[in-house]
Amino acid sequence: MDTQQKEMLVKKASGEVEPFSDAKLRRSLERVKASSAIIEDIVAHIRQEFTSGAKTQDIYRRAFSLLRKHERPAAARYSLKRAIMELGPTGHPFENLVGELLKLQGFSVEVATIVQGMCVSHEVDVVAERQGRLLMVESKFHNAQGLKSDVKVALYVQARFEDIHKRWQKEPHASREFHEVWLVTNTKLTSDAIAYASCMKMKAIGWNYPGQGSLQDLIEQTGLHPLTCLTTLSRSNKRVLLDKGLVLCKDVVAHKNVLQSIGFNQQKIDQVEKEIVRLCGA
Repeated sequence: MDTQQKEMLVKKASGEVEPFSDAKLRRSLERVKASSAIIEDIVAHIRQEFTSGAKTQDIYRRAFSLLRKHERPAAARYSLKRAIMELGPTGHPFENLVGELLKLQGFSVEVATIVQGMCVSHEVDVVAERQGRLLMVESKFHNAQGLKSDVKVALYVQARFEDIHKRWQKEPHASREFHEVWLVTNTKLTSDAIAYASCMKMKAIGWNYPGQGSLQDLIEQTGLHPLTCLTTLSRSNKRVLLDKGLVLCKDVVAHKNVLQSIGFNQQKIDQVEKEIVRLCGA
């Protein structure tokens, strides 16, 4: 708690209650490159407008609204976590996002591949290969606030990996050998999930885990922002584009004709493209 401010308790989406932190809000706004003046203005507004018992999602919405009014690219970055959740309801767009992140790390990628295991067949979200090493990547997508990927998720992923590996051991000429298994999720990982993944040599990537190389880090560093970040598109616009198979901002730039097909004039297309360039350098 900031020492000169009265304590304000806030309720998280998970139901947990914690003290509101001015410093935490400032850090989140600094991370998205908001200007110092806007940051202090937003913190002041939140302190004035909310009292104990406020929900963190309401605080987020107000901060986002203020940020969007003054600094749209920062607002788009600030919305990243929720924008990923808006890729749903299915996990397929998230699988494509994970696949694109791996491509930028030098992997060749197959998305949604059926692989036969010893006991049953499995739809592997992403198969990635680099320098002769084959990865089985499971992307766990949640589209609701407050959820975490717990140890049951890690156990499930490991069980699938072992079933596929047993098939390779029995019939190496009829199947491919997977050398590693990764779990990538758009939410936080519980401490047990992290401990189990570490014990089993499973690479786990969550919203803010590991400390360097988290999902948030990877997206921000590569500029592979989902199109759902864009403030120049309405919710219905975004859904139409997702239904047409577009997922990332760079997809929108590459398929500007799709914007024309849904009724955007050139001025509106230019606005969208300008935001994308400012957001991720596309």
